[in-house]
Amino acid sequence: MNPIAVIGSGFLNASETLGGIVMVLVRILRAMLPPRFDRDETWLNLYKVGVKSYPIVIMTAFFTGAIMVIQSGVYVKQTGATGLLGWGAGYAVLAEIGPVLIGLMFSGRVGANNTAELGTMKVTEQIDALRTLAIDPTHYLVVPRFVSMMLMLVLLTVLGDLFALIGGAITSEFVLDVDYRVFFQGVFNSNLLDEFFTGLIKAITFGASISVISCHYGLTVSGGATGVGRAVNASVVSNAIGIFVFDSIITWCANSALFK
Repeated sequence: MNPIAVIGSGFLNASETLGGIVMVLVRILRAMLPPRFDRDETWLNLYKVGVKSYPIVIMTAFFTGAIMVIQSGVYVKQTGATGLLGWGAGYAVLAEIGPVLIGLMFSGRVGANNTAELGTMKVTEQIDALRTLAIDPTHYLVVPRFVSMMLMLVLLTVLGDLFALIGGAITSEFVLDVDYRVFFQGVFNSNLLDEFFTGLIKAITFGASISVISCHYGLTVSGGATGVGRAVNASVVSNAIGIFVFDSIITWCANSALFK
């Protein structure tokens, strides 16, 4: 096949996907001005995407903090700079690793499930049935997921940051023989509020991105069960790309503002 044709076809497919995602976002924003969405569906999604996700988030965050401390343990022992242990782990967890890893876990669990759920409703014509009953799928299905994913990813990120620091403190105590109070003193003395708020901005952005992308792929499924599988796979990949793209943009903007 002609390489130019392959490149052109890929560009057109990517443009079509990006345009569809933007249109989903536009419909969501239009539905929220003024807010019009099903409260029961919103509460149900808050439970599904948030409460059911916190065990895996806590486990992931705890071991992330522990790994950060173990990785830096060699240099801490060599230099004796135990006061920097809390700063290094806190900076990496709050600003970068925490939001990104939790976002990836969230997209793999919640985003994929959302795409499969909406895709199944699409291929079984349940969404068409809602339209027949004069119920807008955007108001009833999409907006509650958008709101719940943004809100719960922020809360899960805060929870993950806490347990990542706890994991780092426990590891420093029992692996590096550095008192946990020294670890937390390093975190508090480092004034990491800017990094913490940067992580929250990333969490809000990741939540919006995951919800919009997963809803787009779910609502555009075709081809039965096979199509649902392809949509879930595409949703996971696109969500991961979106997380890294937005992470790069927000990090660059935050660093530019800090160094002015």
